[in-house]
Amino acid sequence: MRRQYIDIENSDTLSLKDDTLAAPAAGEIAITVDFAGVNRADILQRLGLYPVPDDASPILGLEVAGQVAALGADVQGFEIGDRVAALVQGGGYATVAIARADHTLQLPSNIDTRDGAALPEALLTVWHNVFTLGNLKSDETLLVHGGGSGIGTIAIQMAKAWGARVVATAGGSDKCARVRALGADFVLDYRSDTLIDDFKHADLAGAIDVTLDMAGGDFMPMNFELAAPDGRIVCIGVMRGSKAEIELFPILMKRLTLTGSTLRGLGMKGRADGFKALQKAMMPMAAAGHIEPYIDTVVPLSEAMSAQTRMQSGEHFGKILLDCRQT
Repeated sequence: MRRQYIDIENSDTLSLKDDTLAAPAAGEIAITVDFAGVNRADILQRLGLYPVPDDASPILGLEVAGQVAALGADVQGFEIGDRVAALVQGGGYATVAIARADHTLQLPSNIDTRDGAALPEALLTVWHNVFTLGNLKSDETLLVHGGGSGIGTIAIQMAKAWGARVVATAGGSDKCARVRALGADFVLDYRSDTLIDDFKHADLAGAIDVTLDMAGGDFMPMNFELAAPDGRIVCIGVMRGSKAEIELFPILMKRLTLTGSTLRGLGMKGRADGFKALQKAMMPMAAAGHIEPYIDTVVPLSEAMSAQTRMQSGEHFGKILLDCRQT
């Protein structure tokens, strides 16, 4: 199958090229890509800071949505033409991509491929970190740092659909208002010089059961202070730095758990198990309209660099997508 894809020329340049993609192997499907999601891991890969595993494509892109174009041997549950969204082992910034069938979601009728491309990475990230590692219960409180991000907007909706109370941070009054409109019960501006005091004035100190933290750095001591007894803090990013100076005493006194993960670190089986759980637990909520992706920007595939620049600016709200139908 002929395809066009985005190649990393150097850390500052992405270019459009073409080649021939091999047919899907056993257990795989080929997807004609309508839209591909842009993620921070893509930026790190372009900068040489996110090594590509030996079994992954060196081409950028971890999630896509489109139509099934071909089936490998032993694939069940999919037919050519099905509308799907998938997590891929690289190769998403392309007009055709290969995905494992067990890393692929059937899209409900009310979600088109544009919105579908915003789902795989965010749904699996939140499911694994908030609901599996964090073990969020319906009567607990979740704190989401970066509530206006692609992951943050989905995390808020998933947790609310689950029945939990949600607290979030976002940058600036406009983003805070939009995060509140998503359903967050309480939203604070992380740019505030008095952020920890703002939490305390809202009676949230010691009240957070699960924290989804993509900030890291100087937010970590605050996470410990805000955590409830037996609280779980799950780190999925280091936007504020990879180092933090922490006091161990709160961990002892509150019996806290600090953990973290990356999707690639889950391994093939871990991701497959996650998608199986998502198809059962969360896709019905998406079909019912309780989980709705928020799209910030859609640009043609050939303009992938501008999409990454937009993400690096931090000004986006929701998901940034590449339209792979436009090259």
